[in-house]
Amino acid sequence: MEELIKRAEVLIESLPYLRAFYQKTFVIKYGGHAMVDETLKKNFILDMVLLKYVGLNPVIVHGGGPQIGEFLEKMHIPSRFVGGLRVTDDATMDIVQMVLVGKVNKEIVNLINQVGGKAIGLSGKDGCLIEAKKINFQEGELADKPPEIIDLGHVGQVVKINKEVLELLNNKQFIPVIAPVGMGQGGETFNINADWVAGEIAGALKAKKLIFLTDVRGVLDKHHNLISSMRVEDGESLIRNKTVTGGMIPKIQAAIKAIKSGVEKAHIIDGRIPHAILLELFTSRGIGTEIIGE
Repeated sequence: MEELIKRAEVLIESLPYLRAFYQKTFVIKYGGHAMVDETLKKNFILDMVLLKYVGLNPVIVHGGGPQIGEFLEKMHIPSRFVGGLRVTDDATMDIVQMVLVGKVNKEIVNLINQVGGKAIGLSGKDGCLIEAKKINFQEGELADKPPEIIDLGHVGQVVKINKEVLELLNNKQFIPVIAPVGMGQGGETFNINADWVAGEIAGALKAKKLIFLTDVRGVLDKHHNLISSMRVEDGESLIRNKTVTGGMIPKIQAAIKAIKSGVEKAHIIDGRIPHAILLELFTSRGIGTEIIGE
């Protein structure tokens, strides 16, 4: 009986959050260990279906870098990265699109549908969801010459999000699952950083929260202590002074842009923790790092 009472108390604790979040949109960047560990994957899928059933609107944007790398290796196509971005020539773009849209996306959709949810998989090409343009990367800067501009191939950045597609799916009780592949004005296909896509979608939808699942505890300071809460200007400072590096940079950049576009909060949390999203949303303490506005 005592155990049952504790379970009831957990439900009661979540009541104010359920009330505050009812019918609100949450954009979740799904990646890292939570995408490859079978137990964590199952937990994530169940969490998404639960959110939808209790009246929230989750929108999932997924990555797939390890899966792409594995397939490229099998095809004997070398991988090259510049500034954390995968150089994407024609052959690599074909593989990226096949793996992200044809394999990873459909697996997530299938798993959600199997446990009683209603998911629809999308790429940026569907319904002109993600309009993109080519991005050129500038690397290095010496005193006697300008930065070198490097052609990354089919690597793009978001120009526009067609939010009506996602609003329609949300209203019809579907869970959108989005692969970060965009379309140019001339019909070109672009590989886009999934963190950027999640941030742009959250901003377009004026989402209640933007949540990144990562393989670290959250944002760490120079002494490797967790920063539980910070403001936009703090995030900008951490990037400038190089406290954060690597894959954390696009997450913070995407969070900052989303908040400036109307998103209330962004969260960077450890996806290796079972049911990490539920712990962040429905408990008083939360986990990871929250980023808030000015």
